[in-house]
Amino acid sequence: MTKRTAPFSPEVRERAVRMVRDHEGEHGSQWSAIQSIAAKIGCSGETVWDSVAQ
Repeated sequence: MTKRTAPFSPEVRERAVRMVRDHEGEHGSQWSAIQSIAAKIGCSGETVWDSVAQ
């Protein structure tokens, strides 16, 4: 069984999406920007990807 942590607040999700959009030009791809931001806020790239995709 995998361990789940508490979901990030809507404010954190919104900030992560803004950060990805602001920094996409500095990275070779959107996924690269997502991975960079995810590492900074302490979650997986998939978590940030889900927020960006919404």
